[in-house]
Amino acid sequence: MCYNYNMQKNDIFEAEVLDLTHEALGVVRVEGFPFFIENALPGELIKFKVIKLGKTFGFGKLLELIKKSANRVESADLTFLRTGIADLAHLTYSEQLKFKKAQVETVLSKVGIELPVEDTIGAEHILAYRNKAQIPVREKDGQLETGFFRKNSHDLVPITDFYIQNPEIDQLILAVRDLLHREKLTAYDERTNTGLVRNIVIRWAHQTNELMLVLVLSKMTKINFEALIAGFPNINSIMLSIKTDKGNAILGKSFKLIYGQDFISDELLGKKFKISAQSFYQVNSEQAEVLYQLAYDEADLQMNDVIIDAYSGIGTIGICIADKVAKVYGMEVISQAVENADCNAKLNHLTNTHYEVGKAEDIMAKWLSNGITADVVFVDPPRKGLDESFITATVETGPRAVIYISCNPASFARDAAHFQRLGYRLEKVQPVDLFPQTHHVELVSKFTKI
Repeated sequence: MCYNYNMQKNDIFEAEVLDLTHEALGVVRVEGFPFFIENALPGELIKFKVIKLGKTFGFGKLLELIKKSANRVESADLTFLRTGIADLAHLTYSEQLKFKKAQVETVLSKVGIELPVEDTIGAEHILAYRNKAQIPVREKDGQLETGFFRKNSHDLVPITDFYIQNPEIDQLILAVRDLLHREKLTAYDERTNTGLVRNIVIRWAHQTNELMLVLVLSKMTKINFEALIAGFPNINSIMLSIKTDKGNAILGKSFKLIYGQDFISDELLGKKFKISAQSFYQVNSEQAEVLYQLAYDEADLQMNDVIIDAYSGIGTIGICIADKVAKVYGMEVISQAVENADCNAKLNHLTNTHYEVGKAEDIMAKWLSNGITADVVFVDPPRKGLDESFITATVETGPRAVIYISCNPASFARDAAHFQRLGYRLEKVQPVDLFPQTHHVELVSKFTKI
């Protein structure tokens, strides 16, 4: 659709907010032309300035709330909205849960699936829940700072309280920042590809309270961590990761262990896990247990079942149920994660697990050609979802159920339609809130063979 309205950048309008986008931007229309505006909620009457104008939509900046929504949280810090750390912090939690359910319903409807979606399962703790932080380090006003990038930019906003992270992670970030100041180390400048310190990565174990610190540097250097270790006796691992390229990846390809071990230990659903720097591990440990238990309940597992755990990471999904089934097969593209999975299986005294390194679609096809079939397949892919060849190979193994865990409703809806075309019916979709205060939503779904 094309619009020919005589609008210009910096024009000011009044309009009613009609909806929220999937990224939590308010939607208004001026003579039918849509604008997306941060910090605007449905039902509000606002005054806004046009800051970007395209052919089919524009972006605006909120100038005034003429009429506020009853669902607005007045105490919300706009920093969290502007950086995307907590872009729904201005919306009451009950409405956040409704918003997330609606996002799943919308994407399913777009692919022609009209299945009722369950109400989103909320979290008991909606603040200070994250067990992992990836914090950029940049120079700001002539000084090395830690914080987060403003949305859609690489402009660092200095932050000391990240709101949704475990407080000890925030304390450690500040202690590392002060250490970098004392050591007189320079912050990375991505424009010139100069400077030393690029990112701080911290992991915290929910059950053991262990901490891992990874400093991402542009080259190897000596840093005195003695004071930091004394101040945080629960630090179990300090590593340096060297990243020399300009890519967007947070971690470099090489690691050097400086202190402790190259992992931290945690527990999930009664099983023990060693977690390395590169390994995937759900960032909300409490809600991950809710998520996985729902997945297991939907699978209706039997002692003679053969399970495939695709995108297995360090083995969390398969290991938590391995003593309840006959065999668990898992695959993961990151070799260190597969090493962790094998180690975690031994740690839990399991002898019926098998993990391989490789792309899920390649390993699945290989196993199928070798005659390996499964009663239940669990998939928990990255945001891009599943490769079509993986879906085809999964269907050809003939499992009675596919349990699909997704962090991206859009790619899930696409994949769900493909499963249904190949003879697997979507039976249930259950959103679970692993990311309170943000627009992100996780879901558990069940497909059964028709």
